[in-house]
Amino acid sequence: MGEVLEYSVVDTTESGGNGVSMVIGDCGVVLSDVHLGDSICTNGVCLTVTEFNGDRTQFKVGLAPETLRRSNLGDLGKGSKVNLERAVNADVRLGGHVVQGHVDTVAKMVEKTDDGNAINFTFELRDRQYMNYIVEKGFIAVDGTSLTVTHVDYDRATFSISMVAYTQSKVVIPLKSVGDFVNIEVDLTGKLIEKQIELNLQNQIDNHDSGLNRLIAKLIDEKINERLSTK
Repeated sequence: MGEVLEYSVVDTTESGGNGVSMVIGDCGVVLSDVHLGDSICTNGVCLTVTEFNGDRTQFKVGLAPETLRRSNLGDLGKGSKVNLERAVNADVRLGGHVVQGHVDTVAKMVEKTDDGNAINFTFELRDRQYMNYIVEKGFIAVDGTSLTVTHVDYDRATFSISMVAYTQSKVVIPLKSVGDFVNIEVDLTGKLIEKQIELNLQNQIDNHDSGLNRLIAKLIDEKINERLSTK
């Protein structure tokens, strides 16, 4: 974890780009070989390093308007704790699912209960359409933390996760309370499958000689013949 040292709404410096910026410190462990332009996932949002100090203990990032619309980073301020993760190297063993750092939406924590040495969390999505990509025992990234979905309620647009003791000590989610918002990145696989099916169906519909159109025509003919034979 790191800590927000500065949060500027209008940063007129060269590294600020006349927009919103954050300076994050207490994070030397992730900055040992940092370079300008590197990506660091901050609460699940992939951000570009625009400045860092000489002893590599703090860095600055800029926040685009789209980032602020999609994420909870606009709610941060000086002293806020954030999750930090560097981009993975090709030779690193993957311990969870692939997270892009491209946040889809935010969710509100609606329940937080102890379960032995674990904590169960339930979140309600702000944008219900992303429930289409959340399934029980599937993957989801909450503030950038790769977690397993333990329960889904599609009517309420909620999902639950369980966090073990070790993870609790490494991430910011246990520090939050009911009513707080978290960043959500759904598993990309579901979105890719949906788009492929959508495009394939559209191509089939547009092609009058496609297998789908031939099947539809056949079913229509059979229904018409059934109605004619009963008269």
